[in-house]
Amino acid sequence: MKRFLRNLHAKQTLKYAFDAAGLYAAKRLSNGKEARRYPKIHDVDINEERTRYVFTLLNGMDPKEIAKKEFVFRQVFGRNVELSGDLKRYVLTVYSAEMPAVLRYDFADIQPVIERHKLGIIAGKDRHGRYVSFDLLTQPHILIAGETGSGKSTQLRSILTTLIKQNRPDRLQLYLADCKKSEFHVFRKVEHVQCVLTSAEDIRRMLRSIKRELDERSNLTEQFEISHIDELPDDRKRPYIVVCIDEFLLLRKDAEIMDVLAELVAIGRTLGVFAILSMQRPNAKTLDTTIRANLTVSMGFKLRDITEARIVNTPGAEKLDVSGRFIMAADKTYELQAPYLEMNEAKALLNPYCVMKSPTKDVTPPAAEPEILTEKDVFIDGPY
Repeated sequence: MKRFLRNLHAKQTLKYAFDAAGLYAAKRLSNGKEARRYPKIHDVDINEERTRYVFTLLNGMDPKEIAKKEFVFRQVFGRNVELSGDLKRYVLTVYSAEMPAVLRYDFADIQPVIERHKLGIIAGKDRHGRYVSFDLLTQPHILIAGETGSGKSTQLRSILTTLIKQNRPDRLQLYLADCKKSEFHVFRKVEHVQCVLTSAEDIRRMLRSIKRELDERSNLTEQFEISHIDELPDDRKRPYIVVCIDEFLLLRKDAEIMDVLAELVAIGRTLGVFAILSMQRPNAKTLDTTIRANLTVSMGFKLRDITEARIVNTPGAEKLDVSGRFIMAADKTYELQAPYLEMNEAKALLNPYCVMKSPTKDVTPPAAEPEILTEKDVFIDGPY
């Protein structure tokens, strides 16, 4: 009886939402009263974590009205709702717990989650308080998009810091490009970091060296008849390489850079070379189709409109109103809260991995022939 009454109350609440949203068919009766028919509620499933409704629209109802009136469901049930479906059948999930507005970065909590991965990425926590993680070796390239202040930059900082703390310098090399000249200076002295670049010319030269490395690794896989770089003999092992470019669409007019990036995301997985690309304003004309198709994980923080959200493959990102909240499209779609890592906290975490290096890490000489692979061949401006 208790369960019956609970489900009855839940159905009445949903019908109230239909009524408030105008989602009904009305008919005037002979006695002057109005009879209303609402979408049919097929199932109500309630547990401690959430209440899930399954309903279908009446024939003749415009599915676009559901999207237009989604705000009504939030007004009735609260912000912690998820509405999915198309044409006729819909699922409304009302979660019991609110997602945290701020999730502090805590490596002690993160480490047990990522230790099963070779190159573990902590994306964030879901509404049930569970960390969502993945391995770059299986989901090899990441696209991050979001407006200023949405949490995109601290997510990059969190991802890179976690990779550094998880891996030895001889196992992981980071190549960082900061087109805004504001994000990656905290990583300059870290031993894993081969370079921190800010100009298109230097980034182009760095990517040429990555292109040569891709060619060498491809030749090795052919020579040893293997399918992945991890299968090389011990004396031929190569470190994983992660190329991270912040605001990479500022480089969109450089055809050589975009060509190398397209090749990297197309073949990098089996060669142990991965890309993390971020941007503020995704644009279908400038985000190359080949690049977009091979970025296996998309993280959409707050975006301007549904068009931008669809370009990043994260519909719903245009509705986010909490800094650090994002939609992630990977093996499935998630709504997550990203770990918040302040700059001073990042410096403290990275300090054990910093070394004094004779070359500076963000100035390149005007060399005629850009033969680079590691910073010592390029960055010559003196010690810190």
